[in-house]
Amino acid sequence: MNAIALEQDTSMDSHSAPATPILEIKDLHVSYGKTQALHGVNLTVKQGEVIALIGANGAGKSTTLRAISGLLKPTQGQIIYQGNSIAGVAADRIVAQGIAQSPEERHIWPTMTVYENLTLGAYLCKKESEVERRVTLVYHRFPRLKERHRQLAGTLSGGEQQMLAIGRALMSEPSLLLLDEPSLGLSPRMAEEVFEFVREINAHGVTVMLVEQNVYNALSVSTRAYVYETGKVVAEREAAGLLDDPELLSAYLGA
Repeated sequence: MNAIALEQDTSMDSHSAPATPILEIKDLHVSYGKTQALHGVNLTVKQGEVIALIGANGAGKSTTLRAISGLLKPTQGQIIYQGNSIAGVAADRIVAQGIAQSPEERHIWPTMTVYENLTLGAYLCKKESEVERRVTLVYHRFPRLKERHRQLAGTLSGGEQQMLAIGRALMSEPSLLLLDEPSLGLSPRMAEEVFEFVREINAHGVTVMLVEQNVYNALSVSTRAYVYETGKVVAEREAAGLLDDPELLSAYLGA
């Protein structure tokens, strides 16, 4: 399914996802040098869901996304995407399989234009006409990027840079989109725009994994949530009921 299709697919309700798993993580261990960051994480993502990973800073949420996208190599465990093992697979090969990540702090190329940043997101696409089609669709989703087509990315506002980072990820037309702190540094109004986009893109059939500092915003767009504490998943709940669980909110806050 086209990740940035112009017409909404009404056959999929983002809050009643099919049971087919698109991603399974089993006993995942990841280390930074001698420091172990993940201690046997297990989770499942079903096709069409929005999954929130919540927890205190340093709990292992972003590490999980980086392991999925191939930026970190697990020391133990399995990452299975659409039935194929991808643990330790190179990041470019993972993108080719349908996973894209919009990283924390955006990591755009500041001395390149908006257009050039976007085209880099489609580096696996060999047809210029196809690249242009995808750019057009991103501009449809983010009109402000179209207005700043030739502007250097480093001169954009924080919210515009976040749009650019997400748009660049969408240029590979992923089936699974990983968003790491998409509202970081944004105004409340701009953050709401980002989360509205998450709802919209999920309604078009894109599965989303979301790490977000604002637990309320994260849960408002999510199907389910996994709660992290010190490198482990301590709970998994339907997002709608999680805010009513004081014990799990305590775990989220690191208390």
